[in-house]
Amino acid sequence: MATPAKRRAQPQPPVGESGSEPESESGESDSEEERIDEEVNIEFEAHSISDNDYNGIKKLLQQLFLKAPVNTTELTDILIQQNHIGSIIKQAEVQEDSSDDDDDDDDEVFGFISCLNLMERKGTQCAEQIKELILSRCEKSCEQHVVEQLNKLLNDNTKPVGLLLSERFINVPPQIALPMHQQLQKELTEAQRTNKPCGKCHYYLLISKTFTEATKSSSKRREGRSQQKEELMFANAEEEFFYEKALLKFSFSVQEESDTCLGGRWSFDDVPMKPLRTVMIVPADGINVIMDKLKDYLSL
Repeated sequence: MATPAKRRAQPQPPVGESGSEPESESGESDSEEERIDEEVNIEFEAHSISDNDYNGIKKLLQQLFLKAPVNTTELTDILIQQNHIGSIIKQAEVQEDSSDDDDDDDDEVFGFISCLNLMERKGTQCAEQIKELILSRCEKSCEQHVVEQLNKLLNDNTKPVGLLLSERFINVPPQIALPMHQQLQKELTEAQRTNKPCGKCHYYLLISKTFTEATKSSSKRREGRSQQKEELMFANAEEEFFYEKALLKFSFSVQEESDTCLGGRWSFDDVPMKPLRTVMIVPADGINVIMDKLKDYLSL
């Protein structure tokens, strides 16, 4: 079960590409650039989800679903109610140079992980909306046999599907994902043993924030699906390993739904990126293999 303070201390990566640029000469604009490129080390801690995390969790859910018709208020409430599973990421307490002005920042939610058992929550508005959302997107993006397979998986009461939610700010390093996922699996196992909500799931549903190069997406689409897969980039790097093990997967564009407040305007090396959502169904019995691959990836 989640402990009051599950410490997952990790350094935050630099906001800019620190060290890649020569030192700036004097000047106000150069000074501002130096501050932007400055590397800042921040330690994070994982805690059990509580009522105080409502706004932070809801904000991260809104960044995932954007303008899709999903009741994020209800979803947030459920995640808080079932806080025997799941964790939130906050900045570790810093003793020196503390002030009242920093209280709000210290309590800010930088990320969270949890799971929603769609069978157990059948009939709730948010669970039904999520199923309707991905089925409608699948109908527009996939062949009919894929739609039928997805519909069967989502409605098989003998093999529950859990919506695996792992959201965080872009500047939180992927190293924090491994212990968060490992802790969640322990909590799900304990929930099943003690007959608490969101016990064993046969499959996990992931909706990942992904991107492709906007300038090449149209031309490359004609060159085949294998080329498209090579171009797919994940906001949460670890979710690529889930993608590899998915028995069903597809992507859809959210470019028209994105804005600077919720989705941001994405570019890498000045190359504009097209925002997508990638849906995956992953067998639960493959999680250990995924965790091993993630562990190897983070050790490089």
